[in-house]
Amino acid sequence: MPKTKTGSGAKKRFKVTASGKLMRRQAMQSHNLEHKSPKRKRKFGKDQPVSATDAPRIKRLLGLR
Repeated sequence: MPKTKTGSGAKKRFKVTASGKLMRRQAMQSHNLEHKSPKRKRKFGKDQPVSATDAPRIKRLLGLR
């Protein structure tokens, strides 16, 4: 059986924590920042966990199983 390839887009966008959780960047942070509150903009700096429904699909793209 051949090796599975890692999804190039997925490896740039997701990271796996030491406990095995998948983390992603927060959306909506690239433009129109003058209209967003400082509290909201601060939260953009932190990684968010991937939803449980999307995690199996992303793990397959990353070559984890």
